[in-house]
Amino acid sequence: MFIRQLTGVRFVAAAWVLLYHLQGPLDRVGLLAIPVLPDVLNVGRLGVDLFFALSGFILTHTYLNRLGQRARVRETLNFWWLRLARVYPVHLVMLVIAGVAVVAQAKVTGDSLDRAWLNPLDFTRNLLLVQEWGAQPQRGWNFVAWSLSMEWLAYLIFPLLILVLWRCHKRLGLGLLIALWFASIAPLVIYGLSTTDSYYTDNWGSTIRILTEFTAGAITYLIVVHLLPAGAGDPGPRTLRGAGFLSWLLPLAVVAGAVLLANLPIAQPPIALDISGDAEPMPPYFHLLLVPFLIAWLGALALARGRVSRGLATRTLVLGGFISYSLYMTHLVAFGLWRAAMRAAGIDGGPLYAIGLLVLVGAALAIAWLMWRFVEEPAREWMRGLAGARRAPTEEAGEAVAERRDSGPEPITLPAISPNP
Repeated sequence: MFIRQLTGVRFVAAAWVLLYHLQGPLDRVGLLAIPVLPDVLNVGRLGVDLFFALSGFILTHTYLNRLGQRARVRETLNFWWLRLARVYPVHLVMLVIAGVAVVAQAKVTGDSLDRAWLNPLDFTRNLLLVQEWGAQPQRGWNFVAWSLSMEWLAYLIFPLLILVLWRCHKRLGLGLLIALWFASIAPLVIYGLSTTDSYYTDNWGSTIRILTEFTAGAITYLIVVHLLPAGAGDPGPRTLRGAGFLSWLLPLAVVAGAVLLANLPIAQPPIALDISGDAEPMPPYFHLLLVPFLIAWLGALALARGRVSRGLATRTLVLGGFISYSLYMTHLVAFGLWRAAMRAAGIDGGPLYAIGLLVLVGAALAIAWLMWRFVEEPAREWMRGLAGARRAPTEEAGEAVAERRDSGPEPITLPAISPNP
């Protein structure tokens, strides 16, 4: 089933990360003088956490019946192959491009190529998608692919997790599922209270984030299913009202939390990076405490039929959701090349810089569309065909090529799960 509003959320998450990385240029053109905006953008790395939770939600929606009832080796191997088909082609292309871009950028700017990660071992770790595994990961090559490494870890664990989720779905009532949701996110909250690393990568931080958020997203789906009357297309009026209320209240809570953290002395990291250049400032401590609100938002959106859900389900945002993965994977390399070109041209402010920033954003979206249209989509279909699967998937949000032709703005109802596969 194609869930249009959650596909729109994917674009919101990718755009949030993009703007997080562009805080330096945005500051140069004066946009960060807008109240609240810098506070929200400074926690934009939470777009990745939103992706993690959404992945758990969608994969549970797609595979609960297929993989949850009993362990099956063939189906597990097929699942892993289809997930590789979804993420690996773009990753492989960008891994090579990132290496070439670093060399090209160094030639233009005169910077040194002496980088700790520019070696065959780290390249191999990136090829195998294990570069972020461990207590103290060292990122390099296509920097943003660290989250893909974590996603791959979740995919490897998922065939075991889904067996547990199936039994929870069949045996637990709504109250216990909600309690399980809080228990699944508790380790993240505890970790998020630490003040050792503002980026939350130390001490297995990335692993804690993916495992808790992915699992909480999966449990969110089970809660959504329990709130849908058996055999009904829509939830009851009370559930609709509550979901609609939460669909706008929860993102407002995230915004309010970002503003609070920006002005809370104890949340300020010891070193604030200078954003007058091209670097984003360090995010505040405790920003992971906003993640539960984002995960709950996914559940509210899946049930809601109000303006927020309809807005996210429009054709423009759905298309944005389709290209969101390619946008996420390509934008940092595009930004690096743009930065080198601007320096070479001697443009560091003024109207020309503002025009250049608009060109960068437009180019990032265009490159993402081209990557999606000519690499991500055809490569995925080819790899799915090798496994004997339908080339154009129609069940995973954001992956249904056939569904992209449906331009209707209304969200499509999430069905309750049948006990039969």
